[in-house]
Amino acid sequence: MTESDGVAPGEVGDEPVPETAATEPIAVAGASDDANTADADTADDTGTDDAGDEQPNDVEGPRRRARRERAERREALERAIAIEQARREAKRVARGRPAAEAKPAARGAVRGLKLFLMSLLLIVLTIGIGLVLYFTPVMSARSIIVTGIGAVTRDEVLDAAQVRPGTPLLQVNTDGIADRVAAIRRVASVRVQREYPSALRITVVERVAVVVKDFPDGPHLFDRDGVDFATGPPPPALPYLDVDNPGPTDLTTKAAIAVLIALRPEIAAQVGRIAAPSVASITLKLADGRTVIWGTNDRTEEKAEKLAALLTQPGRTYDVSSPDLPTVR
Repeated sequence: MTESDGVAPGEVGDEPVPETAATEPIAVAGASDDANTADADTADDTGTDDAGDEQPNDVEGPRRRARRERAERREALERAIAIEQARREAKRVARGRPAAEAKPAARGAVRGLKLFLMSLLLIVLTIGIGLVLYFTPVMSARSIIVTGIGAVTRDEVLDAAQVRPGTPLLQVNTDGIADRVAAIRRVASVRVQREYPSALRITVVERVAVVVKDFPDGPHLFDRDGVDFATGPPPPALPYLDVDNPGPTDLTTKAAIAVLIALRPEIAAQVGRIAAPSVASITLKLADGRTVIWGTNDRTEEKAEKLAALLTQPGRTYDVSSPDLPTVR
């Protein structure tokens, strides 16, 4: 064995051994090739070489490949959606339905909802106002106006109407009031109106006498409908009626009154009595004593015209029962 002579590390004998610098890379077998390959990949991914010049990307990196795949999937999805919409539109057109437009439909739906809400609000307001007017005296019958009366007095109308002052106008039964007032004998028709805010108007049409007939209790007045509506002294120049059973349903009464109404006013004023034992034998007695044979109530208007012409001629009896051959005797 040879024993060491205390040589310091790094020395072999008297000659110094050169030391390896820490800054110089130590070549390892196989490492140089791997490093060169990694440098090439990096250069390809960034698109530049060692000199810094830009080169075309012949090799696709992983990030770029991921972006490309996402863009392709997005385009495929949009294309599928467009194809599905086109298919639905073609089916709708084939069925004869109009093409759907999303925005106008949505706009129309909003407009319809607004209209519905406004209508609902108006209905609620109307009902509320109606309830207030119906149950409160805000608009009540504080005054009652009666018009058209002559022989009928205001007190008679108010007694028949039976309207309590202060009653809300909407609670007033106008038809009921009209029926009660029309029950008065002298009243022909009645109209009842609400006049807001606080009045009720009752318009009365009284019956007008056209003929009079004597009865044991006194003269009875009859209107143009044959209604016996009053008992008392008749107005001047009112003709007397000679029928057996006068009334609104009696045929002879209707025929006699129809003749009087058809006469001219100046001729009707000369009639003192009209007799109708039957509808086929009507006779007029004038105030000066002359007689008119009328016959039936057929062709009444034509007979009235012929009588007006005949009365201009002297005579005592005027026959218009046959208007084609009127005679004077």
